[in-house]
Amino acid sequence: MAVKIDKKIKGYSVLTPEDKAREAAPVVQGESISRAKAEAELPVADIIQMHERIERPEVLIGSTYKIKSPLVEHAMYVTINDIVLNAGTEHELRRPFEIFINSKSMDHFQWIVALTRIMSAVFRKGGDVTFLVEEMKAVFDPRGGYFKAGGVYMPSLVAELGAIVEEHMKSIGLIHDPEMSAHQRAILAEKRKQYEERSKKNSDVIPEPVVVTGPVTSDAESISVTGDGASFPPSASMCSKCNTKALVLMDGCATCLNCGYSKCG
Repeated sequence: MAVKIDKKIKGYSVLTPEDKAREAAPVVQGESISRAKAEAELPVADIIQMHERIERPEVLIGSTYKIKSPLVEHAMYVTINDIVLNAGTEHELRRPFEIFINSKSMDHFQWIVALTRIMSAVFRKGGDVTFLVEEMKAVFDPRGGYFKAGGVYMPSLVAELGAIVEEHMKSIGLIHDPEMSAHQRAILAEKRKQYEERSKKNSDVIPEPVVVTGPVTSDAESISVTGDGASFPPSASMCSKCNTKALVLMDGCATCLNCGYSKCG
């Protein structure tokens, strides 16, 4: 009997009469079966991964972030929409699908549209899209960067956009931020306590009466809120490790009150 083969032949093997008899015989309890037959009977999990052929659902979950930079007159609002893959299963994933930036200012309209379209295309491509964060945070403005609320230095507007994308990816579990150990947190808390006690002690000292001919200044400085819940001294300098204005002088050594970095080790 002739058999027409419509598919491409990937391999072949000779079927002996013994193989036919083995397949026809009933399987006795305790008797081993062929590996191919066992694998064929195993349940196959249909896990959907992110790729560019996935159609956009009617409704997406999104988050909106605000950028208020001194480089632009009006605030920018960044919206990142996510798609939920394998919803309701143990393999449920939330991945970024598209990004939009809206602002009253039209000065940067062209590059904003181009950037958001490219980023959305990269999101939909799938795979490891976290590289966008490092690439964007490495962009420097030739006119110089700025400090946003909280004393964090941003080298450019694009870098702050990259920081927002990083924050969003952390919130959906795509990027995992290494947490400080209990020992590191204890050391940082002790340093902050020492600085607060020293500042309070200096502020309690009653100076001798002097004749003041100019504006009153004080060497004692208490920790004050510099933005968005971050409490660092206003005169603190920028830390080279976390890019935050939290570097103070303690016992003759520059120490960061935000990440614990110290030039003395």
